Order: sequence, then structure tokens, then C-alpha cells
Amino acid sequence: MTWRNWGRTFSADPVSVETPGSVDELRELVTAHRGTGIGLKSVGAGHSFSAAAQPDGAQLRLDRFAGLLRVDIESGRVRFGAGTRLFRVAPLLAPFGLALPNMGDIDRQTIAGAISTGTHGTGLAHPSIGANVTAVQMVTGRGEVLEISAESNPALLPAVRLGLGALGVITEVEIQCVPAFRLRAREAAEPLEQVLGEWDARIRSADHFEFYWFPHTTSAVTKTNTRTDAPAEPVHPLRRWGDAWLLQGAAFGAMNEAATAFPAAVPALNGIAAPLMPGAGHVDRSDRVFVSRRPLRFREMEFAVPVAAMQDALRDIAGVVERSREQVAFPVEVRAAAADDAMLSTAHGRDVAYIAIHSYVRQDPRRLFAEAQRALLAHEGRPHWGKMHSVTHERFRGMLPQFERFLAVRDELDPDRVFANEYTRRVLGE
Repeated sequence: MTWRNWGRTFSADPVSVETPGSVDELRELVTAHRGTGIGLKSVGAGHSFSAAAQPDGAQLRLDRFAGLLRVDIESGRVRFGAGTRLFRVAPLLAPFGLALPNMGDIDRQTIAGAISTGTHGTGLAHPSIGANVTAVQMVTGRGEVLEISAESNPALLPAVRLGLGALGVITEVEIQCVPAFRLRAREAAEPLEQVLGEWDARIRSADHFEFYWFPHTTSAVTKTNTRTDAPAEPVHPLRRWGDAWLLQGAAFGAMNEAATAFPAAVPALNGIAAPLMPGAGHVDRSDRVFVSRRPLRFREMEFAVPVAAMQDALRDIAGVVERSREQVAFPVEVRAAAADDAMLSTAHGRDVAYIAIHSYVRQDPRRLFAEAQRALLAHEGRPHWGKMHSVTHERFRGMLPQFERFLAVRDELDPDRVFANEYTRRVLGE
């Protein structure tokens, strides 16, 4: 019965595990939990590093709410069961010549979990996955089935596009898809200062640009993905296996084990890893380029800062690393994404740069993350809801312009707090 999230940052022993097979069964569950004080929490794939999905009471699984439900080829709008895993979406869309507009580099999440925590990719012209949601069906805390779209309850759409599971249980998600496309991927090792100096030009000229800085070094690895009509030139299977083994698998794991046992070796190890990280350039289907395998467990904290503040914020993070004397073996990831209108979005009303700090699963990141959080908050940073942070609702009130409006929607849809847990009590208040 014990639930653990993927990053092994949180666990729980729920009082029950519920797997309803229909909306009617789900409504009965919600109604039965009203007024009992026993929360009902949908856990998705458990890929959030935060406690957003931690089931304090009953654990709800939507494995039976999965699959492709409806496709409108003319409009490009596609409806999925909320429990559909992202890695299943591309094969489901392929026969219709469609694709998601953008993806993050992990695809293990459920669709509902991804939008509920603000999962995003990279690209200054591309907002989060939730921004492309055109409709949802959900069961509210009152036990009512609600359809939310531009035509039905439109005022609620900016709330459910990132709802933390606090408004109800999403059962169906409609997403605006685009014609299938390919990406040309190019990676290169470059001096960090050069990348910082060219940051603004690169994020505005490339479809998708990001980079990784290796702490304790002056090295960065850049990734530029360009949309193309060129024929596919996929990475050879042996090369793909080798890259995965070196960068995400056994070799990288061994390096982190060595870093855990011998912290003083981290700067030298990072100096070796940086030039080895760039993979072969290739052209492939969009999801195969966006997504990377991540078999090695880690913990992560990520904040969104204004695009123009990225360079100063990253330099402050470098200062935190050096002052703390923490030996950080994982690279720091930096991306840019477009503004959107979701009430709780880290990109609400402004284009942002995401700065993500990682720690190997066998290391304790709390001190490093706490210091980094202070530095990023000083640059108007907003924490990713699915990543580790300690920001509370008192600070969110001044950080997010639509925060109070979201709380009003929660009062309307879940007045009895059926879907509350310890995380929502901290970040949203009682």
C-alpha cells in the first residue's frame, strides 16, 4: 500500500487505493468522502518531486481512464482519457498525422498530472502543455460532472489548466494538437560565458534552445532543436544506446556514486563529462527528439525567472554552489518558455527562463536547494509546482496575480476540501 514518488522525496501509506472504472463510480467515491476529513488524491504517475500528489488519505488511480477518445482532424483537437501516459500520446496521434506542439524531456507522466503541475518544454514561442488544453471534463468536490471549455464554463479554463488536483478529478483532457513535424537536433560543448552572452539572441532565433551548465566548471552544453521538413536521419541504435549508457545510465550513475563517496572529485568529473555529453546531430519525429530517457533517479528544484534576469540568476546560483561548498555533479538546466494565462502558472503573464538544479537520489539536497531558492526568489522567481521547494501560500499571494482568484474557484468547486493534502494546505492555505 505504500506510495512513493519517482524521485523518492515523499512517501505515504494511504488508507485505501481506489481505481474507479467510470465517471459514475468516481462520483460515488467523491460523494462518499465529502465531510469525512479523509482526502482523496489522484496520484498520476508520481513523477512530481514535490508532494503535490502525496495521498494523505485515500489514493486515487485513473489507470482505467486512459486512451484516445476523440479526434477532430480538421481542428486538430484531440481528447484523451486523463490517465493516458504522455509516452503513449505520439503513437496514438501518428495515424492521424498529428503531434503535441511541444514536450518536456520526460514523458512518463499522465496527461492530467502533467497539466496539473505545469509541465513545460522549451522554446520562447511555446507555452506549457496545459496552455494547449482546450477542454476538460472533471468531477468536482461536490460530486458534479463539469465540462469546461471555451463554450462551457470558460471562466474556469485558466484555473483547471494548472489546478494541482485541488479543484476536482480530471477525467478527460482535450488538447490542441498540430500537424506532425520533425526536429533537427544539434548539441555542442561551449564556454559558459559565450552562451550567456548569446542567450537572448539564441532563444529568439531558435525554435527550441536550452543549455546545461556543469557546476565547478566554465563549460556548458547547448541543445538546439529546429523544426524541419528534411527527411528523418535518426540516431543509429548503437549510438543511441551508447549515449544513454554514458549520459543517463550506468556510466553517469557510476560517476554520481563516485561523487557521493569522494565529493572532492566532482569538479574534475564534471570537467570530463561536459565535452562527452553532446550527442550526434540527427533528424527525427518530434517526440523522439524532445524526450530523453532518465533511468537514473534524482531530485530536482526549478524556478521560473523573467527571461532578462536569467544571466544574473545563474551567476548567483554559481555563487551559492561555491559558498556552500556543495559538490554538485548534475548539470544545471536552463530553458525559456512563453507566457500563458493559467492562474497558477509560473509563466503567468510573462515569458520566463527556467533554471533547474538537480541532485543525485543518494545525496541530501536540502541545504543546497534552500540556498538556491533564496537566490532565485530574489530574482522574482516562481517555483515549479512539481519540483522541490518550500514556498508557502503567504508568499504566493504576492507572487501570482491570479492567486486569490484561483482560491475563489477552489472554494466554488471543492468547498469541503475533498482533494486537499499537506502540500495544498501549505501552498494554497486551509
